[in-house]
Amino acid sequence: MVLRELSDEDRIRARAKALAARTRRAEIKAQFSAGKITITEVLDLVYEDEAVGRMRVMDLLESVPGVGEVRAANLLERLGISPSRRLRGLGRKQRTAITEHFKQSPPKTKV
Repeated sequence: MVLRELSDEDRIRARAKALAARTRRAEIKAQFSAGKITITEVLDLVYEDEAVGRMRVMDLLESVPGVGEVRAANLLERLGISPSRRLRGLGRKQRTAITEHFKQSPPKTKV
């Protein structure tokens, strides 16, 4: 597939859009890890906020204090979620599984 050549103006717009999306995802991860928003609230944002919808589930889990790559991967495996899955791509059963997990053991806030 051949990509069209972008003008400098198009490149600047794309760069700004990408920066805004990364910033928004960082805000959501910080709020989630601090306990300011719940997993249900994050999942509700998926359909109205493109940046949140494109966040990988693995990245959200790794934002939780005490959860690194290994624990996040183990949790995803236990819940039947692919490590490359994005929040918008979660099925009904996967959304329920991850919501139930965080109801039973909510993220510990950073001190």
